Amino acid sequence: MHEILAAIVRAALADEALATGLKSRIAEMQERLERLQERATKRRQVVKDTMVELDLKKLTAPDFSASIRPGMPALLVIDEAAVPSIYWEPREPRLDRQGLLAELKQGAEITGVTLSNPEPVLSVRTK
Repeated sequence: MHEILAAIVRAALADEALATGLKSRIAEMQERLERLQERATKRRQVVKDTMVELDLKKLTAPDFSASIRPGMPALLVIDEAAVPSIYWEPREPRLDRQGLLAELKQGAEITGVTLSNPEPVLSVRTK
């Protein structure tokens, strides 16, 4: 009976060692994933900036097409204290950014906020 229990303990120790190794490997792979995502973002930004600079609206290749289209204006809060209270959510005071953005897009003029200039957006479709 002692031998069976000892074998089970050894198997548990081996499982724990494998689990420790996997945790380390998962952390390394997560770091790699983040690096790949950052690299992809930077590459897309280079293409977008170059296409905008060259006034190139569309890029077509056998395996994808990329186009520059107008972006949507984003909310810029110039003076939070000047924003009317109806745009503050009733919990911890914080701005109802979606409400502000919707009204600004409809042409409302609201003290303390404005819309930014729209940034071009790169759209990539794979075939």
